[in-house]
Amino acid sequence: MTAPESGPHVIPTQAKEWGAALALLPITATLGFYGLPTSLQEQTLVLFAPQIVAYLAFGLWATRNCNIASRLGLEKGNVRSGLPWGLITGLLLGCLNTIVILSVYPYLGYDINFLKATPHGRLPFLVMVPWFICAIAFFVELNFRGFLLGRLAALESGLWRSGMVQRFSPLAIIASTLIFAFDPFMVNTFQDLHWIAVWDGLIWGIIWLRTRNLSITIVAHAVEVIVMYSSVKFALS
Repeated sequence: MTAPESGPHVIPTQAKEWGAALALLPITATLGFYGLPTSLQEQTLVLFAPQIVAYLAFGLWATRNCNIASRLGLEKGNVRSGLPWGLITGLLLGCLNTIVILSVYPYLGYDINFLKATPHGRLPFLVMVPWFICAIAFFVELNFRGFLLGRLAALESGLWRSGMVQRFSPLAIIASTLIFAFDPFMVNTFQDLHWIAVWDGLIWGIIWLRTRNLSITIVAHAVEVIVMYSSVKFALS
């Protein structure tokens, strides 16, 4: 097994694609959510509003640009290299995060039994694993890495003269990671455990920017959650 190619990649810029600034809409929606009164934040539609805005923005962007699969990192050739590296990354993060959830958080005094009552915890195991988890991984990575991070990187590329800084897009990766980790539904569902999404988002974001291969992050996301979900489900049963 060889590492995914890491040669020069074409970084989309505003001049090369239409509507990269649409990625700012879900960021604005997320920030706006936290400025609302608690009574409004508890409304289901409001809770999902940032994700709805993100997918609408993504849909509009996709209808106005060409080479969408390439811009997202979803070319057919990426799948072959994405599977093994995604599997390795997912297993490592899954084992690490399982230890954090089952050992570190309880040691710090947090009660994780609330996970039984989450929408994910109430669904039958064979519905979650692997079908629902794989579907979630695909759409979340399409949204947060392929669309949000990719478009923010395209916007940021015009700010720097250094090719290396352009390639790693520090502002884009920080912004997309924080929006991912502080997604209202994520915070509402997983409470203090949502902080795990910070290092997940950073790692997946770095992988995507380094390889431009969304298959790696989709597989890594799915495998990691399957490992965590299965372990936690068994431990709390």
